[in-house]
This record gives sequence, structure tokens and C-alpha cells, in this order.
Amino acid sequence: MELAKNQEHTVTIEGYGEGGMGVARINGCVVFVHGALRGEKCRVLILKTLKNAAFAKAVEILEPSDARIAPDCPYFPRCGGCTFRHMRYEEELRLKKQRVQDNLSRIGGSGAAVEDILGAQDTLRYRNKAQYPVSADGAVGFYRARTHEVIECRHCLLVRPEAEAAAEALRGYMQACRVTGYDERTGRGLIRHLYVRSNAAGESLICVLVNGGGLPEEEKLVALLRAACPECVGIVLGTNTKKGNVILGDRYRTLWGEAWIEDTLCGRAFRLSVPSFYQVNRAQAERLYQKAIEFAALTGKETVLDLYCGAGTITLAMAGHAGRVLGAEIVPEAVADARGNAARSGVQNAEFFCGDASDVAKKLAQEKLRPDVITVDPPRKGLAADVVESIAAMQPERVVYVSCDSATLARDVKRFADLGYIAKRACAVDMFPRADHTETVCQLVLRKPAVHINIDVDVEELVQDKRGAATYGQIKAYVLEHTGLKVSYLYIAQVKQKYGIIERENYNKPKSEDTRQPQCPPEKEKAITEALRHFGMI
Repeated sequence: MELAKNQEHTVTIEGYGEGGMGVARINGCVVFVHGALRGEKCRVLILKTLKNAAFAKAVEILEPSDARIAPDCPYFPRCGGCTFRHMRYEEELRLKKQRVQDNLSRIGGSGAAVEDILGAQDTLRYRNKAQYPVSADGAVGFYRARTHEVIECRHCLLVRPEAEAAAEALRGYMQACRVTGYDERTGRGLIRHLYVRSNAAGESLICVLVNGGGLPEEEKLVALLRAACPECVGIVLGTNTKKGNVILGDRYRTLWGEAWIEDTLCGRAFRLSVPSFYQVNRAQAERLYQKAIEFAALTGKETVLDLYCGAGTITLAMAGHAGRVLGAEIVPEAVADARGNAARSGVQNAEFFCGDASDVAKKLAQEKLRPDVITVDPPRKGLAADVVESIAAMQPERVVYVSCDSATLARDVKRFADLGYIAKRACAVDMFPRADHTETVCQLVLRKPAVHINIDVDVEELVQDKRGAATYGQIKAYVLEHTGLKVSYLYIAQVKQKYGIIERENYNKPKSEDTRQPQCPPEKEKAITEALRHFGMI
């Protein structure tokens, strides 16, 4: 029986697929079931069929899993921000570790065993950065799962209270000043996103992204945001006039206060502007970077190259354990932040370059830079093939790969394997509790090939002449050391024969009577003679 849309079936969930969907089988066909947990018996409705798979939703849970819990968020599962609010955290961690392991083995062809996942102590309010899309009708919230429909969320369990307060203030401003939100389809509307970054001290940096160069009554917006967020250190206006859903633009104007916020991570002070990359979960980021340092296996003498360095967080975390660290980042503001962060932390062994990772890696490889360790923390799409090749061309002993998508990590692990690098260790870190993504740290080690050299060795090289104490090789070495002349076995044999040291039959004899042999030049004969005297052979 072939599966068809709107059919109902009773299934048992065997495991999990991408996006945390339950996986079942019907007549040999794989079925992905939204909202189902491992071990559950469910009645499901087929929503979509493909050639080798189908998608369904759970209509009724007939035998629930012990891991199932009641969701604690009224927006779940409509909002796409969270994936696992219906399961216990222990099950979520098991799922995430298994996904990393499966991807490394199935996609990457790696036999590396994933270490115990580093789960988070706090699964609520951990995000230090909130990015709220704004819809054409003025909704401020988050996207519905797998869509760009904005679901208005007023009480998100992942973001900090100051972010929620800023979102409410923005809603009030848009209503009071009749400011429109952005429509992705038409490219019209003014306000695109609200961006709020917080630090450990409870301070915040707020950026409003607009489809234009300004806003009406900007002073009113500033007043509302400052009243809602008294610990705010700065309010910035960002311009992005490009069509699509890219959040950040390339122009910023400070409306009030500072254009940056400071935070501490791994004992270092960091100044962060709006475009600077910074992990959203500070506590887990420190555990992630400690694991990266462990995988780097530094002794204090190494040169480390950090590609996709952002504001220099990994670079500066490595600096205290290495001889020299280099960071590369394409965003100029982030590079400026990284340099400033190094100066404020008193780090003197760090340098930063502005440029695309591929271009920087190629340039450094051409300059014959050979880092001992290279670290990478690329976007979700992973590394471009030419970046992998450029890294391998520099021949570092180890590559430490930090990834937020284990599937693209696994793809790149396979690419590295083709170039001589083997994944030795991997560890999953739950940077995003209750959400679908997982950070992974992977250690890749340069394979040390077994080198076999085929050489022709004469018996004379292995057995000393019965008439003396020196082999042909020893005579050659003596002559080279004392005269700088290179002499052949043939010349040595000729001189030995002259002094009555008879070689075995046919040794260095011409193959025919008419064949002429080169004769040892006088200066080389003299040098060989002196060597024979030195070794007591004449």
C-alpha cells in the first residue's frame, strides 16, 4: 500500500530526524512525524509524500513517552524559536548528541566517538541577544516554524527581560507615530528588526534596523526605549535597504549613548558593536571555548590561526596558551572590536586581519605561514571547499573546528579526510537549550604517513672492507667533509684498485670491452687517497 496525503496510520516512533521530528516506518517508507517522541505509539495523519519519505503529524498519542511533558510556553509550537518544549531536557540532550554522532559517521565517514554532551545548567532566559522580526502589520515577535510569518510573542522564555521590555516599547512607538513594519514580499515598510544585546551585568545595547536612513520622531523612540530599559548603554539605528530577510545592514548611526556594549568571557573583556559575532549563551560559550582549548593541545609555544574570529573571542581565549595568535574576520567593525579587545585585555601576542576567510587563508598559505593549530568557527553553511584546501595547504598539526551545524561539519570532516586530516575527538555543547541547533567542537589531526624510501644499497655499504675499517659511504663522507668534493663509488674503486685493494670480480667493470669509463680526476684521487690513509687502508 502506497502512502497518500490525508491517510491515517498507527505507528511506533523509532528515533529522531532533523528538526527533532519523530521517525517511524510504514511499509518500509520512512515517515517524519511532527511532535512525536521516541518510543511513542501514535495515530498520525500523512501531510506530504515524497519518493522515499513522508511527513505526518501526530493526531493522537496512544502510548506517550516518559520523556513527554506539557509545554510551558503558550506560543509553542506555533513559534519557531523552540523545538523541544514538549520533552524533558535529558531526552533533548540525548537526541542532540546522537544527531552529532550520526552526522559524523554517516555524512563524514568518521569513526570518532562523540563525548558526553555538555548540557546547560540554565535553560531559561539564557539568550544574551534577541532579534525580533517586525511584520508589515506591526507584529513584533518571531517567525512561525519554517515560514517568515511573524508570531507576536510578548513573553518569550529564552530572551532576557530587557529584550522583552524593548520589544514592548517599539510596539508603542510604532502605534503612536504610525510607523510601518517591513514587508519582505514588496520591499516596502520601514522597521525590519529589533536587535537587543545584553551582558552579564544586565546592561543592553539596542539597535533598530530600518529600510531607510531614518525614522520619524527618533527622539520619541529613544525616550520610550530608555524608559523601558533603564540599564541601556546605547541605542543605534541600522540601515538595510536590501530585499530579503538578511537582518544586519552595513551602515549604523548612534541615536543615543554608546555604539557598543562590554562583557567578559573566559576572563577577557570584550567590547561588542552591533555587527560583532558573539555567542548567545555566555555560560555555555565559556565551556565551549575551554573544550576548544583542550582540543588545541597547546603548550605555550604554538602559532594559532583563528578564521572567522568575530570580535576575537576564541582568538583571545587561545592567546594565553599559545606563543602567537592570528585572527581573521570579514566584518571590519568586528576586526576593530577584536583589536580593541586585545588591547584592553593586555594581550600582546595577537594580530587581526580583515578579509574573507578564503582569501586570508590563501594569502597566508602563499606566504608559507605554517600555524601549528588552526581554529575555525564558520557560519551554519560551514567552510567553502577552497578554505578547506587552503587550511590543509598550511599543514597545521591540528584543526579545531567549532560548528553550529553538525551536518555541514560532517561534510567538511570528509573533505579534510581526503586531504590527510582525521577527526580524532568531538564534543557536543548545548548552546541553545530547547532550540534545535547544537554546537560541536571537533579535533582534526594531520595523519602522519608511514614513509617508505626505496634506495639501492651496495653490499659494500653494509659490510666493511676486510682490508680496512671504512665503507664506501664512510670514505665519501670523509672526502666531502674535509675537501668539499663529491666522489662516486666508481672513483673510490679505481683508487683502491691502484693501491692493490682488489674488488670482487666484475665490481664496477664495464659491460663491454669497448665501453669507456670516466677516470677519477687528480684532485679527487688525491682526496680519496688521503681518506684511505686516514682509515689505515694504505
